[in-house]
Amino acid sequence: MEVEITQRTVSHKVTKVTKKEEYYKASEMASTKLFGKDLSQYEDVDIDDLLEQLSPEELEMLAGEVDPDDSLIPPSERNSYKCEKEATGPLNRKKLIDHINDQAMNEPDRPELVPYVPGTVRGKKWVPPPPPEPQDDDEVNTNEVEVDLDEEFASVLNTATEDEIVDLAAILGFHSMMNQEQYHASLLNKERPKGVGWGGVTKATKFKPLPAEPPNDTDPEESIKKLKDDDPNCKELNFNNIVNISDEQFKRLFEALEMNTKLESLSMSNVCMSDRHIDALVNALVNNNNLRTLNLETNNLSPAGIVRIMESLLKTHTIEEIRLANQRSSVLGNKIEMQLTDIIEQNPTLLRVGIHFEFNDSRNRVSRHLQKNLDTFRVGVKVRRITRKTSEGASLSFVLPANSPPASPQPPSPIPEEEVETTTLNGEGRLMEDIQNEMAFEEDEDFGDKEE
Repeated sequence: MEVEITQRTVSHKVTKVTKKEEYYKASEMASTKLFGKDLSQYEDVDIDDLLEQLSPEELEMLAGEVDPDDSLIPPSERNSYKCEKEATGPLNRKKLIDHINDQAMNEPDRPELVPYVPGTVRGKKWVPPPPPEPQDDDEVNTNEVEVDLDEEFASVLNTATEDEIVDLAAILGFHSMMNQEQYHASLLNKERPKGVGWGGVTKATKFKPLPAEPPNDTDPEESIKKLKDDDPNCKELNFNNIVNISDEQFKRLFEALEMNTKLESLSMSNVCMSDRHIDALVNALVNNNNLRTLNLETNNLSPAGIVRIMESLLKTHTIEEIRLANQRSSVLGNKIEMQLTDIIEQNPTLLRVGIHFEFNDSRNRVSRHLQKNLDTFRVGVKVRRITRKTSEGASLSFVLPANSPPASPQPPSPIPEEEVETTTLNGEGRLMEDIQNEMAFEEDEDFGDKEE
């Protein structure tokens, strides 16, 4: 039986090799000679007849030399090593470990080449190298560079103090002539640190460990209750680094946020939020008209989930700042970035966006649109401010004292034709003129601050 298996294996291997040789012959038109011998006379020879004439020992030798890369043959038949031991049965891990431990304990140690004798050193003893010899002052002076100076400069340098020389070296940019503390102290007009002379060596600054941040003690249940009750004092919620919020708490939190009208800032960074919470969050963002800031950084949101969150902001146009960086996927991809860019360009109220864009086109388009939104926001604030001032001035101009006599009725004076248009547009013209003047005044102030 073993001879038949070996013969079938060798036949399969040799057939595989023969097929490869025929392929190479047909494709590359290779030569039919091997080591100078013509092989054309063996093309019509039957391989099975040749294998039947071989003995079992010759078949094993042939199977050991032929190793085709065929995954259909078991590895035990492909390799040249043949195990002649009988099978020991199924693997018993405990018995194997016990056998290894017993063998390690019973195996004798290797004999030492040099026997151990107390008080003697075996091998070569390590001798430390001699310390470096200090240089003499004469040798140090020979390495100095001599510079010829005028009498005036030489007299000034000879009478200058060490602090003045340090300041002069800092002004001239000779950083190698002083250490770091001397250089920074001279630039900041501070006194030279104590214990640091002209030839001193600056030591590393001692590390000042910062105290660890206290854990976030916000109670999710209490916060959900405040949101549900629409507490007027609850304008900001911070759930950062609270990782034990359950899915049921996430659901109730977003349901309470959906009907809340007082919350303005919600921060949920590193709270293990994933795509399974996106539906409830999107519904809350679509129906909430008071939220201004949303922070969802360092969570497990997918790029598709980020797109859904940004699309939900187009319903209310109330959120001014959103942060979605450091999510599950560090790279969003060109397609997702283009979708986010189109969504942001449709939102006229976003002022700050915390998303990492890899492509320059997306970054430039988003930055231009956010700058446009900022300019529109500034103009709106100035218009409201000037309108409020104008309304207050108009209301005060019509207030009369309590004891003032009533005004005598006078007929209205005729208005010249050239002043009709100016008088009709006086309110709008004065308002726009005040806006332009105030914007120009603020730009002059900004320019002056930059020059200072």
